Order: sequence, then C-alpha cells, then structure tokens
Amino acid sequence: MHLGNVFSALLGWLAVRAAGGTMVLRIEDIDPRAQDRAVADLLMGDLAWLGLDWDEGPTYQSKRTAIYADALARLETAGLTYPCFCTRAELHAASAPHASDGTYVYQGTCRGLSPEEVARRSALRAPATRLMVPAADDPAGIITIDDLIYGPHAETLARDCGDFLVRRSDGVFAYQLAVVVDDGLSGVNLVVRGRDLLGSAARQTYLARLLGFAPPSYAHVPLLVAPDGRRLSKRERDLDLGALHAASVPAERIVGTLAACIGLVPMGTSASPRDLIPSFSWEAVRAHRDDIVVDDAFMARLRA
Repeated sequence: MHLGNVFSALLGWLAVRAAGGTMVLRIEDIDPRAQDRAVADLLMGDLAWLGLDWDEGPTYQSKRTAIYADALARLETAGLTYPCFCTRAELHAASAPHASDGTYVYQGTCRGLSPEEVARRSALRAPATRLMVPAADDPAGIITIDDLIYGPHAETLARDCGDFLVRRSDGVFAYQLAVVVDDGLSGVNLVVRGRDLLGSAARQTYLARLLGFAPPSYAHVPLLVAPDGRRLSKRERDLDLGALHAASVPAERIVGTLAACIGLVPMGTSASPRDLIPSFSWEAVRAHRDDIVVDDAFMARLRA
C-alpha cells in the first residue's frame, strides 16, 4: 500500500470503529489488469500489519460481473443508455478536462445516432455504453452532496461530466457502475476516500438513485502531496509500505505520524489504530483538511 492509501484507510477504519459500525473490505479488481490475487493478498497483509481489520469480505469485484450486467440491463431497459464509439483521442480533442478530477466532459457526440448508424459503426468496432444525464436546465441533473469534510458540493452533470461511461468498449464495467452497485447491495452508508474523487460523488449519487439505492454519505480526505503540490503516486516507491518495512519503520510510527497530521496525537507519537479511536472525530479532520505535504521534515519524523 502507498502511504496515501494508508491515510484514507486509517480514517475510514477510525470512522467505523468510533461509530460502532461494520468495516467492509472490497477488492476493486474489475479491470483485468488489476486481477492479481497476490497483490490483493499483499494489500490485506499490509492492512493487518497496520492493525486495520475488517468485519465483512473480502469481496472481489472480478467475481461479480453478472451482478453488474443485471444493473446495466435495468438501465438499458429504461432507455437511459446508448452506445458510444468515440475513441480516447477524440474525447481529449473535443473537450478540456474538468478541473476537479481530470474527467473529460462528454459532448454527447453519439447520443443521437440513428439505429442504422449504430449498426454500421458496431460492425467496425465494439461500442462503450454511456448513461444519459439530464439537460443542464433540468433540476434532476443538479446533484448536491454534503461532504463530511469539505461541506456542500454541487455539480450539474450535463456541464461537469456529461453522459458518463457505465461499460467500456472492451466490455469491462465502469468503476462508477460497479461501486454504486456494490455499495447499494452491501448496505454501505459511508464512503471515505481521497478528495481527488470528490467529482465522482455526484455521478455515483445520481446512478444510485436510478438503481433504487440510498446513496451513502461521503468523506473525501486530504491528499498527501509533494512540496510542489503534486499528488503523490504509487510510482514513488519510497512511500509504499514495502520500502518502509525495509527501512524498519514500525507500524505504530506510520499510524502515529499520519494521525498527527490531523491533530489526533502530538507529532512524534507512535500509536496503534485502536489507540486513536477515543480522539477521532470528523471535526478534527475538518480542522486539518489542507493537503499533507510530504517533505524532508515529514520523512524524518516518519523514520525517526
């Protein structure tokens, strides 16, 4: 696990334990490129080493494709989807990315294709499937969530993302559809994740309502960033748990350092996740919601 993943997992775990809730572990391996059981086992080993246990799961999305297909069929039967033949290059050329998460706003290029044109294009390449969103002046397409950390966040779907993918052209179900179905069927009522995914919350809330699910509450947590503001990524291997293991950094030091960034303990404290339950609150996180800068001083505290 990358240190940023650990931070989100820690706050999600603390929220569940402080509320006496149920922690659900889901392995989001619906993309064939992510279907490596050894990697999933390593992730679960990292969680256990940190002291972040779970009550239900693991559930593997790669084993649930029939469930996603049923949800998609319901949307198709309701006339809410259409085939899309646009390539990635065409999408990038047609629109600038949305500022919040890099999503390209779809311009509806394939929405009005005739049945004859769909048949002609389908003979040349397999289409993706898009979900239609309401027009920009339709109140049904204005989605507001009240994020537990960043407060109210409103998006007009037609303007901020456009009709969005629910299945890729290679047949893989889209992240947006899979997580909404899984959250709805497993009764998830709180999703804790990085603030870079805040822009997905409106799409997922809209899709949940279409499928008859109660949307969960969301808490989008600060990101770990480099001194220049760049979001840290898995490519920076000195910040994954394998490298920290190799440097003999104890789990309690990692947990305590991250907890200190949101004021749960004094800087320099080592702590287990269970030590932090009494001091956890969303108010504490809101008071420290700026992104966390991982600089030389941060790394020195982590490795002390």
